[in-house]
Amino acid sequence: MLRDYATTDLDQVYEMIQKTIAISYPDHYPGRAVQYFQAYHSEANISKRDELGEIIVIEKEGKIVATGSLVKDEITGVFILPAEQKSGLGRQIMLELESRARSKEILTITLHVSLPARKFYEKLNYSLSGQQETEVGDGQHLKYWIGKKRI
Repeated sequence: MLRDYATTDLDQVYEMIQKTIAISYPDHYPGRAVQYFQAYHSEANISKRDELGEIIVIEKEGKIVATGSLVKDEITGVFILPAEQKSGLGRQIMLELESRARSKEILTITLHVSLPARKFYEKLNYSLSGQQETEVGDGQHLKYWIGKKRI
């Protein structure tokens, strides 16, 4: 069931995001980059996204299995538990967030695209700019793209 995030969901959303990063990202990123992602998606930053925008979740059998956020014209914090990926939940989250953006008269969505999510966003017709890089320590880099879509 897709629904709006409630502040009482914080622990469950945080744990789901951390688990997804821990499982999905090490095959694509060096250790420091994985740690960077985990720190970036802290409980404090999830709460900040809730304050500045809106968060939605998908719940199955009482467990949150997917989430995403809309903050101004940016979609962020889209995570689907690995066991639930490729089942349409990511698409459902994105279509709902795009719909909410349209209702706010936002014309173009921006997002950061991680290595494991690139094909997913391309299938949703996001155009990706050249690869970006952030230094995360010990000579390691976090690589990503900026995605944009006119809605």
